Amino acid sequence: MRSQSAAPLIMVCANQAWNLVNFREALIRTLIAKGFRVLAAAPPDAEYEARLTAMGCSFAPLAIDAKGLSPWRDLQTLFALRRLIRARRPAAYLGWTIKPNVYGSLAAHWCGVPAFPNVSGLGTAFITNNLLTRVVKGLYRACFARASGVFFQNQDDRDLFVGAGLVHAEQVRLLPGSGIDTNHWTPPPGGRPKHRTFLMIARVVADKGVREYAEAARRISARFPQARFQLLGPLDVANRTAISADEVRGWVADGVIEHLEPREDVRGAITEADFVVLPSYREGLSRVLLEAAAMGRPIVTTDVPGCRDVVRDGENGYLCAARDADALEAALLRALKTEDADWARMAAAGRQRVIAEFSPDRVTQIYLSALAEAGVIPGKKS
Repeated sequence: MRSQSAAPLIMVCANQAWNLVNFREALIRTLIAKGFRVLAAAPPDAEYEARLTAMGCSFAPLAIDAKGLSPWRDLQTLFALRRLIRARRPAAYLGWTIKPNVYGSLAAHWCGVPAFPNVSGLGTAFITNNLLTRVVKGLYRACFARASGVFFQNQDDRDLFVGAGLVHAEQVRLLPGSGIDTNHWTPPPGGRPKHRTFLMIARVVADKGVREYAEAARRISARFPQARFQLLGPLDVANRTAISADEVRGWVADGVIEHLEPREDVRGAITEADFVVLPSYREGLSRVLLEAAAMGRPIVTTDVPGCRDVVRDGENGYLCAARDADALEAALLRALKTEDADWARMAAAGRQRVIAEFSPDRVTQIYLSALAEAGVIPGKKS
């Protein structure tokens, strides 16, 4: 049996330790169970560093300005990653979120380490088309050129990158998200909630469709006062399309929406919801929607990448056009008028789809196959 010190080291990196704990736990635990050592690199965070350590990881604090545009700070991140990779010599580098993806992949290449970035969503830079978009595309093209594999969470993002020449088709692997533990995300007892409550869980930024949600809620509540519209998410987030706390407070004061404070465990809020809503402009693969579906909650969302991959219109929810308050209003009215039998059918269909298509085991097996093909797993090189 291989000694612990001789076991291959896998480095995992994201712009928040929270991301690694909440979205990558199943992968990290599987890697450790398979005999790997795991080094987690992220900005300092005492709470989540302790949780990563409890999983069996070592932790390296790393300065990453997640939303900043300073070239100097980004160069510091790039060279800090190179120093860390050179010092620890991992057998492979796995990255998530844009800066760990691009700078980590480049640093790994400089150090001769196989890199596997994961494009879990394209964000504001790809929703608009401006100078920032061109800069970001250039970074992806340069830094992904020699990656051993590039993971995507939906076919649209994959096709966009391949079509734009940002990655080669042979580099690409598709993942069904980060995996959903359906033993944790379970339907509550009691069937359909009595109250017609719509719940949106998201960062309060324009790209999530928050303003369209507030406008549709304003119109519907004037006609159907029994309908409730909730928004659960942090205010004043570091994002270029962030909606101010004052604007949200105005909606609350007008009785348009109820704002719920962020919480780590959102299952209680989902339990109280009749439908979960996400009118996003684009997602990688929405984890919120997968969690809602696993809990037996039908969904109202937009017909965009990362949302339509979870919802089939009329089967486990309703789809509408993005950036369109009229279309969202129509979809919410469909939900409001849904008969109990149809609601129960959609609730069951959503959970079954998550079980069949989005299991953590399926996700981790794709990662392990990629590591084997790169020769990271001893005796498995193709």
